[in-house]
Amino acid sequence: MQSILLIIVLVVVVLPPLVFFGYMYALSKQPKHSIIRSHPFLGWVRYLLEKLGPEFRQYWFDNDTDGRPFSRADFVGLVYAAKYRTDLISFGGRRDYEKPGFYLSNAMFPKLTSELRVDNEQVLVGKKYVITDEGLFTRQEKFIEEQVKPWLLADQDAIVVGERREHPWRLKGMFGASATSYGAVGENYILSTGSGAKMAGGSWINTGEGGVAEVHLATGADIVAQIGPGMFGYRDDEGRFSIEEYKRKASQPAIKAFELKFHQGAKIRGGHLEGSKVTEKVAAARLVPVGKTVNSPNRFAFLTKPEEALRFVGTLQEAGGKPVGIKIVVGDAKRLEPLFAKMTELDIYPDFITVDGSEGGSGATFKAMADGMGLPLYPALLILDDVARTFGVRDRFKIFASGKLITPDKVAIALALGADAVNSARGFMMANGCIMAMQCHTGKCPTGITTTDAKYQEALAPEEKQWRVMNYILQLREGLFSLAAACGLESPRDFTREHVVYTNESGQSVRVADLFPYPEPEQPGHSEAVLL
Repeated sequence: MQSILLIIVLVVVVLPPLVFFGYMYALSKQPKHSIIRSHPFLGWVRYLLEKLGPEFRQYWFDNDTDGRPFSRADFVGLVYAAKYRTDLISFGGRRDYEKPGFYLSNAMFPKLTSELRVDNEQVLVGKKYVITDEGLFTRQEKFIEEQVKPWLLADQDAIVVGERREHPWRLKGMFGASATSYGAVGENYILSTGSGAKMAGGSWINTGEGGVAEVHLATGADIVAQIGPGMFGYRDDEGRFSIEEYKRKASQPAIKAFELKFHQGAKIRGGHLEGSKVTEKVAAARLVPVGKTVNSPNRFAFLTKPEEALRFVGTLQEAGGKPVGIKIVVGDAKRLEPLFAKMTELDIYPDFITVDGSEGGSGATFKAMADGMGLPLYPALLILDDVARTFGVRDRFKIFASGKLITPDKVAIALALGADAVNSARGFMMANGCIMAMQCHTGKCPTGITTTDAKYQEALAPEEKQWRVMNYILQLREGLFSLAAACGLESPRDFTREHVVYTNESGQSVRVADLFPYPEPEQPGHSEAVLL
C-alpha cells in the first residue's frame, strides 16, 4: 500500500514539474532567444514579466499623468463623467504647470449661468450610478434615473453644415463620435454609441470607411457616412465607385452628411481589416467577400489632383443633395494652398473639412506612421484656419477637429483655434468601457468594443452603456458652457484665439491671437500642385 502511495505521489507531484522543466530546457536550446539559451529558467521569467509589463505599468507604476496615449488621470476622469456624470476632483489639478502648453484665459467678470445662450428647455431622462458605500476593497452603487439638462446650443448658435444643399445638416451640439468602421468595431459598440448620441440630442456618429450597416440606422442617431479610398459600401462588383449605391445611401433620412476620407491622423495610408473580422454582416455593409482580408489604398485611385477631387465633391453634392466634406491631415500650409486656389477657381467647396491630428487613433497602423507623419491637431487647426482666411473662404465650410479631444478644456481650445465642432473616437470607446488594453488589432478586445467575435462582444451591454455615452456627451457639453462662462462668453460658439494663452518653458505667456494673428484675405493663387 505504501509503495502504491509513493508511486502516486511521484506521478502526481514530482513527475509533472520534471516534465515541465525538461520541456522548457529543451525549448531553451532553440537558437532564436539568446537570453533563454544562456539562462534558461531566468530567461523565461524575464519574458513572462515583459509580457505582463504593460498591465503593471498602467495600473501600478506609471505616474497618473504620464501614460500614453492617455494618462490614468484622463482615463479615470472620463469614466467618472460617463458613469457618474461628474468631473469633480479634490485637492487640485494634476497637470504639470511648468511644462509648455495652451491655457484658457479667464475673464475678470465671468458670465452667470442665467446669462448663457443655452437651450435647456427640454429636460431629458437620464441614468447614472451613485456610490452609496465605498470600502477598502468594495464599492456599493445604485443605478438611478433622473432628469437632466441637455446643454444644447441656442437656436441662433446652431451649426449649419451645407447651407447651400437641398438637405442641410443642423447641429445644436458641438461634440460627436468620430469615424469607427463596422468590422473594426462591433455591433454592440455601434448600438450603444449611436443610441447614447440619439438620447443626448445634438450629437452624431460617423460610420468610418466600413460602410453603412443596419445597426447604424437602427440607433436613430444622426449619421455621417464616410467614404474611404476602398469605397466599401459604395462600390460595384468590379470595385469601382457606384453612384447608384451612393444615391441609395443619400436617400436614408438618418444619414445627414458624407465624408470623403483623404487621410487619417494615425495613418496616411489605406485602412486594413483582417479576414477574421469580416463576418457576413460586415461583408454586406462593405460589399466585399466574407472572411477576406480587405485593404484600402492610400488615396482614391481616380483622384490625383485638386480639380478632380473638388469636381467629385461637387458631383456628390448634386447627386445626393446632402452635405459632403473631406477628411484630411495637415502637413504644412503650402500643401493646402493648391486645393484652396482650385476651390476659388471652380467655386466648388466641401461643406465641411475634418482635420485629423497626427495623434489620432487607429485600430491598426505602422508605428513610424503614427509617430512621425503629419502635424498634431492644434498647429494643424491654426494652419487650416489661416489658409482658409487668407483665401477669403473660411465662411464656405465648417471645420470638424479630431485628435485626442476627450475633455472639455481640450475641446474648448480646439474651438478657439478654429474648429466649429469636434469628433472623438477613443473618448466614446472609453465611455463604453475601453480599458486601453491595446488589443484593437487582434479582434480579442476584452471589453467587446473592437471585435466582431460574438463571444467577446457579449462583454459590452448596449442597454447599459448607452446611458454612459449619453452622460459623457452631456457632461462634456456642460463643461464647455462652464468654460465659456469663465472666459466671459455666453456660448462655446464665441471662443476665438483671443481666449487662449500659450505659456512656454520659460514661463512667458502670450495670447494665441498675438502669437498667430488672424491673416487678412489675399488674392487667391492658381497653383496646379497635386493634393498629397
